[in-house]
Amino acid sequence: MKRLSRAAIVAGLAWSAGVGAAHAAPAMWEVRDRDSVVYLFGSMHVLGPNVRWRTRAFDQAYAAADRVWFETRADVGPDRIKALVDRYGVDPDRSLTQKLSPTALATLRPVLDRDGVPLERVERLRPWAAAMMLSVAPMTQAGASVASGVDVATTQRARIADKPIETFETLEQQLRIFADLPEQAELTYLDDVAREQLSPPRGGVDLERAWLKGDIVRLGSALVAPMKADRPALYQALLLRRNLAWADRLDAAMRLGRGTDLVVVGALHMAGSEGLPALMKARGYAVRRLQ
Repeated sequence: MKRLSRAAIVAGLAWSAGVGAAHAAPAMWEVRDRDSVVYLFGSMHVLGPNVRWRTRAFDQAYAAADRVWFETRADVGPDRIKALVDRYGVDPDRSLTQKLSPTALATLRPVLDRDGVPLERVERLRPWAAAMMLSVAPMTQAGASVASGVDVATTQRARIADKPIETFETLEQQLRIFADLPEQAELTYLDDVAREQLSPPRGGVDLERAWLKGDIVRLGSALVAPMKADRPALYQALLLRRNLAWADRLDAAMRLGRGTDLVVVGALHMAGSEGLPALMKARGYAVRRLQ
């Protein structure tokens, strides 16, 4: 997906609007106190195989880091992923078409037809799981993959170097974020994805290009602010509550004076006054944009 639909997702851009990137590169910040440093890097989970995103600043942060943090493990085996999706993303009792309104179904069908996906393939998926599948379809059809994304590439690098890895969430916890949404929020999410793919909004953002430029303000204003305003349940579940929990974890680690950490999480978790850089600044740490 060249644009992030309402998922794979902090507004209040007053803080970040005043911070420009040092040069065109994916956004990264340094968070510092007397005896600890945390580097915050905004990731893209799905990328094409030839996207060049690593910079000297990122490699220096990686080399200095005693540990690397991710949202969740990027090297979970396919059997485990399938088992979790079957548990949280499949509804054996009610089909998707039973849940969709006639208007929503009429919107979904042409998207499935475009991607060559028969309706039967998604009939037992919960709306959030169908939405995620549709969201990534354009990117994967263009050759992008999770295997080429920042998280997997950096995980593999850390494994080879025997560098310690920590995670904020398990994969099961991540899937439960979606599974615990009210059904209407799931249905709205799916309808949003289908509508945006049929008729991209004017002023829509090319996610990969904006990310490579480090344009967090653009990503925030085009993607996060509308989610916060129009889809508050999704915003709270996908971004705000997680950002607050992650900031608490990093705050606790820095208070222990554990050295240097590199944090690699989705770029939208960095945007605005409720993004990680702003939350760490609000906790009293010195925060500066590196790139």
